[in-house]
Amino acid sequence: MATTTAPAAAATSAPVTAPATAGTLLRLATAGSVDDGKSTLVGRLLHDTKSVLSDQLAAVERVSRDRGLTAADLALLTDGLRAEREQGITIDVAYRYFATASRSFVLADCPGHVQYTRNTVTGSSTADVVVLLVDARKGVLEQTRRHLAVTALLRVPHVVVAVNKIDLVDFSQKVYERVDAQVRAVARELGVEEVTTVPVSALDGDNVVDRSTRTDWYDGPSLLELLEALPPSDDPAHESFRLPVQLVIRPQGAALDAEHRDYRGYAGQVASGVVRVGDEVVALPSGRRTTVTGIDLGDRSLQEAFAPQSVTLRLADEIDISRGDVIAAAADAPEPTQDVESVVCWLGDAPLRPGQRLLLKHGSRTVQTAVRTIDGALDLDDLHAVPAESLSLNDIGLVTLRVSQPLPIEPYAVSRRSGAFLLIDAHDGRTLAAGMVGATLPTAPEAPSSPEGDEEWDI
Repeated sequence: MATTTAPAAAATSAPVTAPATAGTLLRLATAGSVDDGKSTLVGRLLHDTKSVLSDQLAAVERVSRDRGLTAADLALLTDGLRAEREQGITIDVAYRYFATASRSFVLADCPGHVQYTRNTVTGSSTADVVVLLVDARKGVLEQTRRHLAVTALLRVPHVVVAVNKIDLVDFSQKVYERVDAQVRAVARELGVEEVTTVPVSALDGDNVVDRSTRTDWYDGPSLLELLEALPPSDDPAHESFRLPVQLVIRPQGAALDAEHRDYRGYAGQVASGVVRVGDEVVALPSGRRTTVTGIDLGDRSLQEAFAPQSVTLRLADEIDISRGDVIAAAADAPEPTQDVESVVCWLGDAPLRPGQRLLLKHGSRTVQTAVRTIDGALDLDDLHAVPAESLSLNDIGLVTLRVSQPLPIEPYAVSRRSGAFLLIDAHDGRTLAAGMVGATLPTAPEAPSSPEGDEEWDI
């Protein structure tokens, strides 16, 4: 519950000094219902951090005058791309880049309409923090619940709720506290461990970049101050090493010297952890063990590599490794499996039903899969899992899949990269769902027992 003594700051993690985040990159995504002021907030952030070019600002001011407005409509800084998306142009999320003296930011501006929830999944999947807008006059809506549910399932490290349009409720502390309580109640139900609320007026700039004197009852940080102080992303050294192989490099040609003629490397982006020359690794799903003898980055040789670098590994043994395999630390490599229990955000227009056959993309490998069972769906009213026979557009549900080949898949709680996958339409290549392995829904019922035998599920 918010109080007069820094209500928002009380919910944040331990304070981080500016030098701790200086020069670090923070990826943030915005979310919120239609007309909650998200575009205006993004425009305000860009404007007040002086991240807008003079000709862009002049164009916004000119259009605003033509519309009879007395001040620049900062929402126009981002609404252009949103209009393009609505016209069918393939730009799911509009990205903005800006920086302050202490930090650089990549901002994913996601549409707010319910039909674009799939874009919120896209924008939040790699975010360090989600900034969720709530209209102070309306409080928590169904779309607010849906966005919080997506944030919880994607395990976004930080959630900041901007209680916007505080100026339209006369900067009322009572209204802010009521919305704050609603947000925290929903967050608790969904298992969001950390949520911070900030009262803002995106239109006037109150508590967006600078603290406002019109909310003298609030002595927490402004939105930008909060974003600048958030701790950086997890240290790769705390994660287990995983590298999905994208390409096997083996130069050929009579003109090559002996050293390059015998060269064999496995290129890919380090998904998590750190690898060093001399480390014992295992190739999955084959399970063959070997040792790293070299790490190449372009024309340079390294002694170690870490996420998210793209490198080429050289191994001591010539073992069968191809695109889609995973090279992992031998000490704690995941056990490949063909049965995948997961939570999916269904993004397809047609419903998902048991028995449906799709493609599953995990890392750099794509395999066939069949839907064995649909074990429940999230009810956005009571935030509990309820029985479901199918999943419709924007539903979040529990699904059990059977894949055609063993995959070195891990729980999403262990790794956001190794525990994530996409479901794809085999006919036209459309992305139909984003999935999280081993995730659960709040108070979900026990999943039905799997059918006996696997014959009917052979792919």
